[in-house]
Amino acid sequence: MRHVVTKAHVLDVKPLTEPVLLILTSLADQPRHGYALIQDIESLSGGRVRLSTGTLFGALRRLLEDGWIERFEQEDTSRQKQAYRLTAAGRKQLQLELDRMKQLTRAGIARLRASEA
Repeated sequence: MRHVVTKAHVLDVKPLTEPVLLILTSLADQPRHGYALIQDIESLSGGRVRLSTGTLFGALRRLLEDGWIERFEQEDTSRQKQAYRLTAAGRKQLQLELDRMKQLTRAGIARLRASEA
């Protein structure tokens, strides 16, 4: 077994879980409340992912604690719906994850093409 050396700035960035990735992606363009997040995530995933309220609110709690999202007051709701929006730190984490996924995708495509040649 060999030791793998990685870049220092990559060591503290772990891949995001799919629910977290989808929540951050959903909040990238506008604030949303819980039910709107569930609907948007289902749409983003092409119907493949439907988060339970327990999964959603557990992830939202952790994202709030990490400072990646924040609560957002919505004036246009008749009920007390809690809305969330992405913070600068959350946007940075989303961008880091998307960059990581792009690099992996490029590497995978290159390997597939090489094996077809």
